[in-house]
Amino acid sequence: MRILFLNDLSDPRIGSSIRQMYQEAARLRELGHETALLTAVQSAAEATGACPVTIEGCDVWKFHSEYNLRFRGFKSLSNRAVQAPLARVLAEFQPDVVHSHLLHTHISYAALEQARRAGAGVVFTAHDVMTFCYQKLTCFHGGEAQGGMLRDYSAYWQKCIPCQRLRYNPWRNAKIRAVLARSVDRFTVVSDELGVVIRANGIHVDRTVHNAIRPHASLPSQAEVEAFRAKFGLSGCQVITIAGRLHEQKGVNQLFAVLAQLAPRFEKLRLLMMGKTDVYERQFRALARDLGIESRIVPAGWLGGTELAAAYAATDIFVTPSICFDTFGLVNLEAMEHSKPVVATVFGGSPEVVKDGESGFIANPFDVPAFAASVERLLVDPELRARMGAAGRMRLEAHFTIERLTAEFLEEYELARRAAAARATLVS
Repeated sequence: MRILFLNDLSDPRIGSSIRQMYQEAARLRELGHETALLTAVQSAAEATGACPVTIEGCDVWKFHSEYNLRFRGFKSLSNRAVQAPLARVLAEFQPDVVHSHLLHTHISYAALEQARRAGAGVVFTAHDVMTFCYQKLTCFHGGEAQGGMLRDYSAYWQKCIPCQRLRYNPWRNAKIRAVLARSVDRFTVVSDELGVVIRANGIHVDRTVHNAIRPHASLPSQAEVEAFRAKFGLSGCQVITIAGRLHEQKGVNQLFAVLAQLAPRFEKLRLLMMGKTDVYERQFRALARDLGIESRIVPAGWLGGTELAAAYAATDIFVTPSICFDTFGLVNLEAMEHSKPVVATVFGGSPEVVKDGESGFIANPFDVPAFAASVERLLVDPELRARMGAAGRMRLEAHFTIERLTAEFLEEYELARRAAAARATLVS
């Protein structure tokens, strides 16, 4: 089977979903299938034209697309820049299945119709809420005023216009629903809760295919862990870690409040922040200073490769305190790979990843005392940390492997391919 992936991203270092896609592609090739990727770049010099490049063993075609993102609500419906490159790739690669991952910025939803017309089965995986929302979903829980207890998942103009203002496109969501209904053979989501949210907005969902990772062949040695700790001034410290995009929607403000509550009782407690240092400096250092925890925070920057693995291994407790709808949280799996307990947000798919009370705790980040209490239980009990960390690793190996994900997607690909064959029969 030939599978063409659509993804606005191509660099496996900058996003969990694209790393997972390459890992699935590698597994597909191990099973005898062919894979390719169509992706967008924002520099004309990086576009590949008719000749693909190879990234992690996968053929990758890059087309140029660049525009002011304030128009994404319109451009994401149909982007002329992708039409000719996609037609060329469809003609040359002749995929049996086109599998869309992320297309809501450059590739656009019209690409799904183009793939269907070319005779391919079409599979769409929702990694996020962008089929009905313009950004990370944050308006559903009522915020601080409601303690995060509401579950208003539907998108409607009274919420969206004040949020998006001139970026708002009144036809966007209806057109996306129509394209998905008309052109997608199989629609999958990365968590059951994401399926609940998407169905609440009038979109049919066929199946949940939980995310997965392929564990490293070997983990960092104790010497490498100690070297990492020494480099970042963490020797002898208790380390809680947050990773990924540093943003208020990821619960950084709430996490700082948790740290401020715990700091007086844990002299050696440090917060390792794996994300862009300039974002921390610009958006969060002042708050850390005001809360008196600036000296407890270690901004490590955007890590990769062996240093990223060493950072996970140097962690005592991993946290994902997102206050947005966190659809899955692949970083949870990356921490579980290193046998680290996780304290994760109640919002989104994390409760499907982290087994509350077994491999970590699920907590509401708006309830700072409760979130802090979950972290504290792990700080004071090294045996509990070890037991929950080991349970997390076992859970990863039992439920979140690339082999399981690929097998489930192959079932979806076969269903999509049969649907495409049935269409072809009707036409002939």
